Amino acid sequence: MILFKTIEALQTHLHKQKNKGYTTGFVPTMGALHHGHLSLIGMSKAKCDITICSIFVNPTQFNDSKDFDKYPITIENDIRLLEQAQCDILFLPSANEIYPQGTTLTSTYDLGFLETILEGKFRPNHFQGVCQVVHTLLDIVAPNKLFLGQKDYQQCMVIQQLIALTGIKTQLIIGATLRETSGLAMSSRNMRLTEEDKKKAEIIYQSLQYINKNINKKGQDELIATVTNSLYNNGFEIVDYVAICDANTLALVTNIDTNTPKVVLIAAFLNGVRLIDNMLLN
Repeated sequence: MILFKTIEALQTHLHKQKNKGYTTGFVPTMGALHHGHLSLIGMSKAKCDITICSIFVNPTQFNDSKDFDKYPITIENDIRLLEQAQCDILFLPSANEIYPQGTTLTSTYDLGFLETILEGKFRPNHFQGVCQVVHTLLDIVAPNKLFLGQKDYQQCMVIQQLIALTGIKTQLIIGATLRETSGLAMSSRNMRLTEEDKKKAEIIYQSLQYINKNINKKGQDELIATVTNSLYNNGFEIVDYVAICDANTLALVTNIDTNTPKVVLIAAFLNGVRLIDNMLLN
């Protein structure tokens, strides 16, 4: 694996590889890697000639500075995992490399409805920061394919919108959420959970399964109320949302009897750590 810290050096190398006709796959991350990230590396390696992973903790997507300060940094272990996964390139830029003019948002992305609901509602300007850094990274790497995980369901939709808005010639491929044996979705934030917290957090996946099992048996309000109460009873201090939405648009579903494809999404705080998850409903 080759490590690059500057845009110029990375682009010089990639230009040579693309001139040879090699296709490129890109997995952007904020580090603290886990098997979910590595599964995306594996997908890229299966579909592309060269796989690039970036590690950059982007300050502009954190609407809470304390959350940014607490984000886990495990770079030595991340490098070891990427080498074991046979990743070809690691791009490890500094904040000054990505934002030479500072981190103030200079562009506004028209995300429409997606920015007003769920994550957009509870994390103001979060998706503007996400778009800023992903747009920058896609301009730098210019990959043929971009690999993201389904755990960040709404973010995947936002990035698809970004690609459409900018006309970037990159195909987005979404990988399935990887889970612990308990069902807990793999996440870098899990590193901030104690073993007791992780045991409590299992209720999120159980709640998703409960709604999936009962979506055609019980009313939507009843399902959401039951799951919300269950989260609070299992130690979650704040539940931002439990929502059943149109899987294609994220509009709230008002009639669960329709044939519209649906997804249920949950966001809640456990011991100060915000956890999200989702499940496509059968």
